[in-house]
Order: sequence, then structure tokens, then C-alpha cells
Amino acid sequence: MNFDIYKHNKPFKLENGRQLEELQIAYNTWGKLNEQKNNVIWVSHALTANSDVFDWWKGLFGSNELFNPLDYFIICPNILGSHYGTSCPLNTNAGTGEPYYLEFPSFNIRDMANVQKILADHLEIERIDTLIGGSLGGQQAMEWAIIDPERIKNLILIATNAIHSSWGIAFNESQRLAIASDPSFFNNTPEGGKNGLKAARSLALLSYRNYNTYAISQQEVSNDKIDDFKACSYQNYQGEKLIKRFNAYSYWYLSKAMDSHNVGRGRGTVREALRKIKAQTLVIGIESDLLFPPSEQRFLAEHIEGAIYSEINSFFGHDGFLIETETLTTVISEFLNNHDTDLIQLHKTA
Repeated sequence: MNFDIYKHNKPFKLENGRQLEELQIAYNTWGKLNEQKNNVIWVSHALTANSDVFDWWKGLFGSNELFNPLDYFIICPNILGSHYGTSCPLNTNAGTGEPYYLEFPSFNIRDMANVQKILADHLEIERIDTLIGGSLGGQQAMEWAIIDPERIKNLILIATNAIHSSWGIAFNESQRLAIASDPSFFNNTPEGGKNGLKAARSLALLSYRNYNTYAISQQEVSNDKIDDFKACSYQNYQGEKLIKRFNAYSYWYLSKAMDSHNVGRGRGTVREALRKIKAQTLVIGIESDLLFPPSEQRFLAEHIEGAIYSEINSFFGHDGFLIETETLTTVISEFLNNHDTDLIQLHKTA
């Protein structure tokens, strides 16, 4: 694994007209670009992940997995607004000499996709054989495939949508209300909003899983219990885990970026926008997903020309896109084997 930070030497103009005077992009790479330059796997990550895809997508990415560094040149950048190395609200504002915090300019999914495009240009990656992303990562991958259709050969979209739903926006707003209810969020310190973020994560988990997930995994064994329930401990534990590794300001901005997602903005209609995608596309839905229900993925498959749709079962709801790696490996392998002669040849010669 190689970790690096690219410092862009030009101001980055956002869709809303504002700009970042300084843009830096953190990213990880694995493997090597082959002579044919046809083995690039590019990953767009989701909300609180980072550029180490081998850490958070184990079972799909790894030395003995479908996407491995022996066969592929794998690239995963940290997304705009995330504090894992790419420009974010905790960075210093050159104009004030202080961290941005809530003065960081608002950005959207299209801006995030353009940041990835800038990195690809810097790395001289003219062709991406497979661009893959789930959830917020899928939103970015979709935007990039619309903005830059000639560069993307295969597109894999998992548990994502063309427009972020009112249901999803309501969940995000509820999380932001939790963050804003923590007075420290407005103190502009690195630890600001920590308790609010913990509550926000608890809310988010309810959308990532579902009734059946909790009914089984958090089931009590005693009929006599009246306090200290497993479900309570689980929500607290997951909230504590997040605040140890993430910050409220990045979370706030990234949730707003997700809300802004609408591929039809400025492109006529959503259907017209999706028709701009030229990549061979696989869309994967998760039957038990409450946050990005399969109807949203079926819509994508219906309106992206030639797209293939596959739906998987999972006990884990939306989080299934991170957990059901064995099933994903089967579905993705079948898609690539049927649609990509270059990748077939890579497997044969590996």
C-alpha cells in the first residue's frame, strides 16, 4: 500500500461558485499499472470511510480476494470534506490562519466527483476499467460517469440512488439536529459536537440496519430485564467508536452533500442525465435496505443504457454492501466475466 497526498496547485471552483484556494487529496494505491494500462480499479468510498479500502472492504479487496494488487492497480482517494487527509473543515483557512470549521464552503456530490477526476488527471489515468462505489460512494461514482463518460469502462453501483430521497434527507437532518443540540459544536474546536455526533451515529444506525437485524442480534435472553438492554449498549458502543475516529464538522458537511445529490440538476431530467453514462454498468440492490431501497437501484438499471441489475439478500440491511462480500464477489465476477474481455485476460494470465 502506498499513501500519498496530492496538493493541487490551482484553486478548486465549486458548483455553487465558491472556491477552495488550496485543495489537497489523500489517496492510497495498491499494485501497479500494467503495460496495457487496462487494470485500474477505482473506489469511491462512503460517508465515514477512508482511503484504505483494504481495511473497510475486506473480502472484496485483499491479496486473495477478487480485487487484489497482483492483478490490479487499485486506487482509493479520501473524499472531499472527510478529515482523513483531503481538504475538510478542520484544515487551516489561509485567509484567517485558523481552521475553517463552519466557515468551510459548502460542496456537493458533483464537486466530490470532480475532485476524483482531478486526481485521475494528476495520476495520468486516462482509462478506468472499473469504478465502484456503494451508498455515498455510489453517488460519486455515478456523477463521475456522467461528467467524464469516456474514461469509465465498467461502473458498479451498490445500494445507491440518482436522487437522494426525502426519507434519506430526513434521516440526515435528524442527525444534524442531534449535532447542533450539542453546544460545543459552535465552539469551533476539533472536539466540537462530539456528543452530538454520538447521538447522530445512533440515529444513522437505525437506517443502516432494520427491525429484523435488531430483533435477532440485540435480543434479550431474560424476560426479567427492565434496564441496560443490549440494544442500548450497542447504540452507545457504535456512537463511541465513531467519535474516536471522526469529527462532527466533516459529518455535518458530508451529510449535506449527500442531501444535494440529484444527477438531473442542470441536465434536463434525471433520465436524460443517466443516459449520458456510457460505461457497462452493474447496479446492485439489497432486498432489506431501508435507507436506499431496491426500487432506487431498479430505477437506475432501467434508465442507464444496457445496465444489469442484481438484487442480493442480506440480514444487515444497507450495511450489507460492506458485509456481504462473498455474494458481491460472485455477482461482480459474473458481470465482469460476461462484459470485460480485458479483465478476463488478466485473470487468465495471473
